[in-house]
Amino acid sequence: MKKIAIVGAGSCGTALAIALGRSRNAHRLSLWVHGADVLAALRDQRENSVYLPGARLPGDVQITNDMGEALAGADIVVGAIPSAHARSVYSAMLPHLDMQTRAEALIFVSATKGIENGSLLRMTEVIAQEIPGSVSRVAAMSGPNLALEIARGLPAASVVGATDAAVSGRVLDILASRSFRLYWNADVIGVELCGALKNIVAIAAGAADRLGFGDNGKAGLMTRGLSEMTRLGVAAGANPLTFAGLAGIGDVMATCASPLSRNHRLGEELAEGRKWADIEGTLPGVAEGAYTVDAALAMAARLGVEMPIAREVHNALFEGKSVQRCLIDLLSRESKDELAGF
Repeated sequence: MKKIAIVGAGSCGTALAIALGRSRNAHRLSLWVHGADVLAALRDQRENSVYLPGARLPGDVQITNDMGEALAGADIVVGAIPSAHARSVYSAMLPHLDMQTRAEALIFVSATKGIENGSLLRMTEVIAQEIPGSVSRVAAMSGPNLALEIARGLPAASVVGATDAAVSGRVLDILASRSFRLYWNADVIGVELCGALKNIVAIAAGAADRLGFGDNGKAGLMTRGLSEMTRLGVAAGANPLTFAGLAGIGDVMATCASPLSRNHRLGEELAEGRKWADIEGTLPGVAEGAYTVDAALAMAARLGVEMPIAREVHNALFEGKSVQRCLIDLLSRESKDELAGF
């Protein structure tokens, strides 16, 4: 029996706790909660009424706001933290981790889909900086995993990115189940950039849906968005085939199409003329695309990659440009070789 510590009780962390709690693998589970309102709801009703209403947590999942209690004896630490807070949370973990005696055992799995602003680091890189000695035992998990569907037990598949096959093998053995299938990919860069960048495309897709662009227009937008993602990923050292897999096209399809996607909903709200400042506090959780787009554009500038869709998403969020004008400007761009930049 292993212990899995899930750090972060937003929709993603709560859904993972529910899925792992009902799987055939009888592992011990702890869920670290930051917000007092979420903690009270989970303890009183076993339901995260703030971020994942209607889904109940199994009774044997330990719920705590004590980091030391959550991490005690953990074999795998799953980070489900908004990217803007990831560094501070991993830093807070360090005093509670016995990295010397558990150096060969403890594995960190990042389920956060974002890039750190300023440093432009991926989440596994943030973990490696904040928790010395962890670099060889850090993995990223990404794919089409809408939280509510996972909580309901609907079939889902994701990919675990890790450079060490032994690490990814242990993660698959412990976390995978019949309804939550996991695959392995050694391309950690690609897996993480797919997870972060697809949220930006989903914002544009939500706006296109609300404006009635139709299936042809939306398919074109999604495909060109995937092209942007792949260009940046390849320039950063990723395997282009990763973008054709679960973390890439799989997550693009789910996030750009589903009303359960917060990023898709954000795009819809922007298309209705609402401002990001008014939308931010009303979303049921974090729309990571809004916090990642500037980091993605900074990375693209550093690597000499053009990302017109991401640029227009930035303009709609932070420059006051209307979504209608953003999409018109995208449609007005000069035609070019479809594979230009590869």
